[in-house]
Amino acid sequence: MDKELLKTFVEVSKTRHFGRAAENLYITQSAVSFRIRQLEQNLGVSLFTRQRNNIQLTAPGERLLPHAKMLLTAIQRARLDVALASNRQQQLSLAGTPNIWDAYLHFGINQIVSSMPAVSLVAEVKAHQESVRLLLERTLDIAVLFDPPKVDELIVRQVKNLSIIPVSTFNYTNRDDFFGKQYVYVDWGTAFSLWHAKQCNSEIPPYFRTSTGRIALELILQCGGSAYLPEMLAAELIHKQQLFFVESVECNFREVYVAYHKGNEQLEHIETVVNLLASIAG
Repeated sequence: MDKELLKTFVEVSKTRHFGRAAENLYITQSAVSFRIRQLEQNLGVSLFTRQRNNIQLTAPGERLLPHAKMLLTAIQRARLDVALASNRQQQLSLAGTPNIWDAYLHFGINQIVSSMPAVSLVAEVKAHQESVRLLLERTLDIAVLFDPPKVDELIVRQVKNLSIIPVSTFNYTNRDDFFGKQYVYVDWGTAFSLWHAKQCNSEIPPYFRTSTGRIALELILQCGGSAYLPEMLAAELIHKQQLFFVESVECNFREVYVAYHKGNEQLEHIETVVNLLASIAG
């Protein structure tokens, strides 16, 4: 199956717009339309329903999308492996969710890279479910996650216990102000959501919701407000008194896990990465 056809299909499914897909791929809109028609003819199905300003995936299109992404990832990985073979260099791929990067990986990736000069590291942002799927497909070596996958084929190890603390740009002294005045809710995973529901008795909905701690941090610094953020991310700002720790509100802890496939051929390098991740300060 033609890589360019799959690449175009994935881009259209992401943008839901032929024109924007064409801009992102640096080709003409007519070329995008031609590629999609060619792919549909090859497969014998319609991949999109086309209405004005409303392009949606059909059921066959929904089924094709994860396979297309997997094939493109595999092609990219194969090219890298071939290129690295000539230099006798090994490659490891590592993925984490956006919040894992903000709260944890961001502070230690330099240490991992500098400690393993003979290994080419590919670091990506992936959703939890996608990371687990790629581990099982052997197209991802290491996934760093908040919620441990319960899959027999994977080895899962806890590497950190992160402190998630209540902070505010206002020097609040009570929990009602923390949750009731421009509170930004950050999704720190399933366990945090269940815990948070018991802590927040306020009937006032959050001022803003986000799945990324750094977005929450930037918002409250610019507009004022409060949020639960990793201590590693907030510590320097608390020291500068740009943020205040709210002592009247309970803290939370999130375990960080590393998952990798039992049959991975690079277990020695993976163990090195796991040990380095466990040594990240904070």
